Amino acid sequence: MKIVIAGAGAMGSRFGLMLHRAGNEVILVDGWADHVNAINENGLKANLNGEEVVASLPAFHKDYLEKEFAADLVIVFTKAMQLEGMMQSIKELLYDETKVLCLLNGIGHEEVIEKYVPLNNILLGNTMWTAGMVGPGEVKLFGNGSVDLQNLAPGQEEIAKEVATVLTEAGLNAKYSENILYSIYKKACVNGTMNGLCTILDVNMAGFGETKEADAIVEAIVAEFASVAKVEGVELNVPEVLAQIKGCYNRETIGEHFPSMHQDLITNNRLTEIDYINGAVARKGLKYDIATPYCTFLTQLVHVKEQILGAK
Repeated sequence: MKIVIAGAGAMGSRFGLMLHRAGNEVILVDGWADHVNAINENGLKANLNGEEVVASLPAFHKDYLEKEFAADLVIVFTKAMQLEGMMQSIKELLYDETKVLCLLNGIGHEEVIEKYVPLNNILLGNTMWTAGMVGPGEVKLFGNGSVDLQNLAPGQEEIAKEVATVLTEAGLNAKYSENILYSIYKKACVNGTMNGLCTILDVNMAGFGETKEADAIVEAIVAEFASVAKVEGVELNVPEVLAQIKGCYNRETIGEHFPSMHQDLITNNRLTEIDYINGAVARKGLKYDIATPYCTFLTQLVHVKEQILGAK
C-alpha cells in the first residue's frame, strides 16, 4: 500500500517505520526542516525496544512537497492546530480513492478533513502506542500498543477493516471498532489528565501518579469528560477509564514516559494542543451548561506556561 504519514514526529515516525518494515511504500511529510533533512541524509534512526535501527524513508517538508505519489492511505499525525495546513500541503497527493485515517488527539477533526476528501474516505481512530523524539531524525520507540479505528460514513466498514489489517500486519495491533467515539473519548481522558498535568508539573507519568493527590485530580477531570460525553451520546465506563489512566503510572511499562504535550512545551518550546483536549471539554461544557472547572483551569495554566516560556 502507498502510504503518506502526514506529521512525522515521534508517533508518525513509529507508524512510518513499522509500515515500511512490513513492505509498504511509505513517505514522511513534516513541517520540521531539521527533522526532514536529517532523515534524508542519515535515514530515520530509532531505538525500537532496545534495538538500534535505521530506515531509509523519503521525507518531505510540507511547504516544499514536490512529489508524484498517489496515496492509497494518509495517516494524519499532526498537532491539531496544524491539521488544516497539512491537508492543504498534501492535497496534490490525494485522489478519489485515497483514504485518510485521523489519529490526532482531541475531538472534531473530521470537519477539517472533509474539506479535502469525501466523507466516505474518512476513518477516525486513536492509538495507545507511545513514542519520543530524541532529536532531528531520531526517535525512541518502546512498549506495546494498539489502534482502534472506524469508518466515519455508513457502509464503508470493509474499507476500514482493510486498513486495520494493513496496520496489524505491520505489528501495530489495529482492530475495527463499532463505536470509535467511545474510544476517542476514552483516549481523550488519558490525554486530558496525563498531558496537561505532567506538563505543568514537569514530571513523567509515574512521578505524578505516585503523589497523594493524583487520584483525586484525575477522577475530577475524568468526571468532567464523562459529563460532556454523555450529552453527545457516549456513555463512558468511568472505572475502566480510570484504571487505564492509573496503569500509566507503572514504571515497569510506560510510567517513565513524558507525554507528548510535555515534549512539545517543556522540551521543544512549542505551543500545545490543550485547546483541543481539555479546552474542547471546557467549550462543550459552556455549550451544554455543564461545569468544567478542572478542565478550564488546566487549560488556562498550560496557556500561561506557554506564554512564560515564549512557546511558538
